[in-house]
Amino acid sequence: MELQLKGKTALITGGSEGIGKGIAMGLAKEGVDVAICARRPEPLEATAQEIRDATGVKVVAIPTDLTEDSQAKKFVDDSAGELGRVDIMVNNAGSSPGGVIEHLSEDDWAQSLQLKFMGYVRCLRYVLPIMVEQGGGRVVNLIGNDGVKPSYWEIAPGAANAAGQNLTKSLAGQYGKDNISFVAVNPGPVRTERWTGLVNAMARDMNLSFEEADKLAPASIPLGRIAETEEVANLCIMLASPLMHFVNGTQIEIDGGQEKSLMDRLRDR
Repeated sequence: MELQLKGKTALITGGSEGIGKGIAMGLAKEGVDVAICARRPEPLEATAQEIRDATGVKVVAIPTDLTEDSQAKKFVDDSAGELGRVDIMVNNAGSSPGGVIEHLSEDDWAQSLQLKFMGYVRCLRYVLPIMVEQGGGRVVNLIGNDGVKPSYWEIAPGAANAAGQNLTKSLAGQYGKDNISFVAVNPGPVRTERWTGLVNAMARDMNLSFEEADKLAPASIPLGRIAETEEVANLCIMLASPLMHFVNGTQIEIDGGQEKSLMDRLRDR
């Protein structure tokens, strides 16, 4: 299927590794010029060069801390200036610490909301006026299935994700008249750089070995495994296509049919 993406432009946050890198590379292979951001300059530029070498498209790499409003504005403004317009905004940056409420500090809660939720808010605050002026656009928000399938060990991610899902639906209602459409993608567990940290925390809280904890998430998924980054990236690339523009205000889970209640039962054993 021809996705009609060639010649478009896209901004991707958290684009130096994991799902964000997969989305940026996939869009670039479709002929999309991309701007990526992340906090660490070295891996960000390495990813940018890798995408340039593989695809030949224009790649803008801007080190950015999205917990700072001024830096979010600079990323959007500089990217729009370099690319000429913004057809697609992919919000992906940020993660939230897992854990039970007794183990979560004030800083854990602040981290969860400041980057995973407010980082999205900050980027949208500055990108939406650009899309309105140019006559439309597409927003893909990477969120997470914890917001719709609550689990007590993932209470902080769940809170941030539920807020992001509400944000997506609300803005879809507000900006449809401006030809801007929104979709939320809700992954379950994904084999990324972050996964090892989550498994370590799970093992700590449940008094399990790393190996035992690593088996909990696959056991809660009918397919018996967690997702690969390319699987999530491929969905996001398809949803970014103009062919999907009428998919608006929708949440799409990509979690292999994960049943969170099963994971909780395994944790309670």
